[in-house]
Amino acid sequence: MSPSSTTASLVSLDGIALATQRWGGARSPSLVFAHGFGQTRHAWNGAARTLAEQGFDATTFDARGHGESERVPRGEYHMEQFVHDLLMVSARAHSADGRPPVLVGASMGGLLGLMAAGEAEADRPPFSALILVDITPRWETAGVERILGFMRAHPDGFASYEEAASAIEAYLPQRRERKSEAQLKPLLRQDGRGRLRWHWDPALLDGLVQESERYQPRLFAAAARVEVPVLLLSGSRSDVVSSHTVEEFLRLVPHARHVSLADATHMVAGDANDAFTREITQFMQSLTR
Repeated sequence: MSPSSTTASLVSLDGIALATQRWGGARSPSLVFAHGFGQTRHAWNGAARTLAEQGFDATTFDARGHGESERVPRGEYHMEQFVHDLLMVSARAHSADGRPPVLVGASMGGLLGLMAAGEAEADRPPFSALILVDITPRWETAGVERILGFMRAHPDGFASYEEAASAIEAYLPQRRERKSEAQLKPLLRQDGRGRLRWHWDPALLDGLVQESERYQPRLFAAAARVEVPVLLLSGSRSDVVSSHTVEEFLRLVPHARHVSLADATHMVAGDANDAFTREITQFMQSLTR
């Protein structure tokens, strides 16, 4: 029997409503999934469902300006807002025995987790462990520019779901399955002219992206202070994480474990979800031992 999930709205410190989803389970520790820039909580559905079947409690959520979460008035997005949101969601996801959750953070979500974990008080860690998905404090600029290029490529939206599916197919040629209308509906919104537009707030492509580079020194400092167990999962075909950035990260966090997933790009969970979920399961089992 497939595990059930419940959705709820959680209001942030500055009044932004965040869409959350919880997949039931009782095993400790629980998990919180933080998606990447331009994604939604649905990117984690497969992994969250499988882990819930194994008895773990898993929480996913849409970051502000993404999916079903509210947008910030006047488009004034800052990294600090996202960190506070993550800490709030995580505080609600503590296990029944009081243990903080394990964070699974992809790309932007992983950077937020590093910052939150590295800057927390030593005796009050917000997470029991970190699972970073294809992200390190220094990233390859060309890979990030490719992602942003796709996000900026269709400012007028699409005339149909079929047109949107073709755009994704061209962007992710490694995927064998073409996106169906049902899969695309959570990712697109219809505007007043009947055009289909991506779920994210276009203002994110200005403020948040422009300030991300200046956060790198802070991310390096935060990573060096992380003491909880860390697993870095990278895609062997990623253009965002490289052997150089991984080696640099492992020098910063020498107790971290690194696993490269064959044939996966930056979109690890989507490209190799079964292998991705197996690694998380093994890591969670090592924590309980």
